[in-house]
Amino acid sequence: MKILFKLTGLTLICFSVLYIVSCGQREEADEVGPTELVGADPSTEITPTAEPSPEPALDPAPEPMLPEGMVLIPEGEFEMGSNDGLADPDEQPVHTVHLDAFYIDENEVSNGEFKDFVLANPAWQKEQIDDKFHDGNYLQDWNGNNFPLGEREHPVRYVSWYAAMAYAVWMDKRLPTEAEWEKAARGGLKKKQYPWGNGINFNRANYGKNIGITTPIGEYPANDYGVHDIAGNVWEWCLDGYEADFYANSPRRNPTAGADNVEAIVNDFENIVDFRVIRGGGWNSEPEWLRASNRHGTSPTYAGIGALGFRCAKSLSP
Repeated sequence: MKILFKLTGLTLICFSVLYIVSCGQREEADEVGPTELVGADPSTEITPTAEPSPEPALDPAPEPMLPEGMVLIPEGEFEMGSNDGLADPDEQPVHTVHLDAFYIDENEVSNGEFKDFVLANPAWQKEQIDDKFHDGNYLQDWNGNNFPLGEREHPVRYVSWYAAMAYAVWMDKRLPTEAEWEKAARGGLKKKQYPWGNGINFNRANYGKNIGITTPIGEYPANDYGVHDIAGNVWEWCLDGYEADFYANSPRRNPTAGADNVEAIVNDFENIVDFRVIRGGGWNSEPEWLRASNRHGTSPTYAGIGALGFRCAKSLSP
């Protein structure tokens, strides 16, 4: 029995020793200093893939600046000419024409505007104009450089084609081609006789000697393009040469009779002698002469009626 107690005591002693040793080792391990943080090696650092920057949005092309006193006639096709009962042979056949966009004066050129021109350009004054540029009736109703009293805002009349061209060039413009004039006159309407539709009355235009003289520009309602007095008041010169059969073989795009393009006419206008187109009718015209398709031709020197003036046009780009 004593031996058993001794063995049991020795066993307890051994367990105690082992417990003490293991606790010492645990305490030793617990005393280890804080772990040092090791910085990442830049050469091995993984950088997240950046998403590509979006393409910057392109600003829309700016709208062209509208020249003062002009309206924009949009690019596109229209039906030129007429085959109705009033149409003359030179208005036929009806044909499709495509025009680039262009500007045209909303009003006919006034006496006041033309006076500014002749004062700045003495060679085109009534007393000094070269004989080859008119028929003797140039500015017939003017007294020297002065237009009739009270008619500053009336359209200038008794103007030859050469003088109209000279004014347009001075203004950095030109005369409208015949196709441009007719498209502007139609105001976007199709198969209509007049700039406002079918039918005519004295509330729409100055014609038929109803008033007996010109009226101030812009007095009558504009058509749907914003163009005033393109029918009545005064006839208007066009850029083109007059060819009675031109419609039978007219180019489909930007047609110009008498030249390949407008620049050929503008750059050499003083040397041109062929008949030129007049359009629109005047204050003394019969109603059918105010039709949008009606056309006539005369000498570029002609200024001899008191109902012949003009308006200008301008290309969007040179």
